[in-house]
Amino acid sequence: MDAVASPRKMPMLEMPRDAQAFAIVDRIYEAAFAAELWPDALEAASALSHSAGGAIFLVSDHLPVRAIGEAHLQPLLDEFMMGDNWTLSESVQRMCSMQPASFVRIDDFMTGEEIGRDPIYACSRTFGVGSPVCTSISMPSGELALFVFQRWLRDGKYDQAAIDLLNGLRPHFARAGLVAGRLGLERAGTAVSILRDIGLPAAIMSGSGSVLTANRLLEDMADVFLPLADGGMALADEPANALFQQAITQNRDNRVVRSIPVAATRGRPALIVHVLPLHRAAHDVFSGADILVATTAVDIGATVPSPGILSGLFDLTRAEARLATELAYGRSVQEAAMEIGISIKSARTYLERIFRKTETGRQSQLVALLKSARTFS
Repeated sequence: MDAVASPRKMPMLEMPRDAQAFAIVDRIYEAAFAAELWPDALEAASALSHSAGGAIFLVSDHLPVRAIGEAHLQPLLDEFMMGDNWTLSESVQRMCSMQPASFVRIDDFMTGEEIGRDPIYACSRTFGVGSPVCTSISMPSGELALFVFQRWLRDGKYDQAAIDLLNGLRPHFARAGLVAGRLGLERAGTAVSILRDIGLPAAIMSGSGSVLTANRLLEDMADVFLPLADGGMALADEPANALFQQAITQNRDNRVVRSIPVAATRGRPALIVHVLPLHRAAHDVFSGADILVATTAVDIGATVPSPGILSGLFDLTRAEARLATELAYGRSVQEAAMEIGISIKSARTYLERIFRKTETGRQSQLVALLKSARTFS
């Protein structure tokens, strides 16, 4: 079989790096509701990371594996999905078992012998493709979303800089994946059917903050979401509501993406409220709505997300995220400051900011929240 020709991706590459990232994030959230646009979003991420192509796989114990990828590598994706290639691949089984919470080089977790006999590696080489990286995102429904990017054989392995770029996009892939996973990687129908099928407490809002419609799951959370006299919506948790209202206001100009932690109460576990922008195709799907609000419960786990993921999830600066990660691994403020090379005074200043952004008041609460963030980061 002939190798697939590399497509021209210069329009994206010619853009300034910041503009590239903004455009990619735009496409990711657009594709969440219009599945046929995922190839464009993946291609944009491929251009940024110098990849041959990317694909998304949804794995479930109860449904067949579903996948979508870039058009020029669709023949390779079809080969992946044929027969027993998927189930016989040690690389796939290893990634499903490991569930990496950041992009990793799959080769680093395989022996040479395992790579040599893996049918997916053999198929990729036939197409001139090698060096895969992968991350996984666990959905509240129990599904596992795998995001996989590969390089052309001639381009060698991924360097850390390219992996860091993909990790910068990972929180956006995760949030969009919450929607795409529930919609089965298919085009959404109407706003009402989306909110029903998504299976998460959700509402859509106008740019002015008015609630246009909400599903029953969100309506049943009267202790979390409060109606406002002007048709808007607020969070009962005051610190979280301040961040929520700020996100709504900022969305008008910047299409802000925000994940806001809501502290647990005696009768309810902690929550994360996601504010996602709707524009272009997604805006059309929702008949002119501007914002999707979706809620996920916090799932306690032992794995600490990467600093890049924490930055996206809780709006932390890079320095704050690095400190938070060190603290989540059990280090004291003094030990964490020494580890990342800052003064104790600076570390304490960062910690106060982290407390405000995560709505925690003690280091033990912060650590519990950060560890629980793995599933949704």
